[in-house]
Amino acid sequence: MSSEKVEYCTSCGIRLVEKGYVKFPCPQCGVEIGRCASCRQQGNVYTCPKCGFKAP
Repeated sequence: MSSEKVEYCTSCGIRLVEKGYVKFPCPQCGVEIGRCASCRQQGNVYTCPKCGFKAP
């Protein structure tokens, strides 16, 4: 079994394996947010799982 952490898009839940995804800290609390290329292009809202901060 692998101990590697699997990353998912915070907006849609897809695995972050394709080109164009980004990971960045939440502007409010600093927890890591992951966004797939599709959600980034479409401007889909993400919600921080820790503090509830929402942004497109």
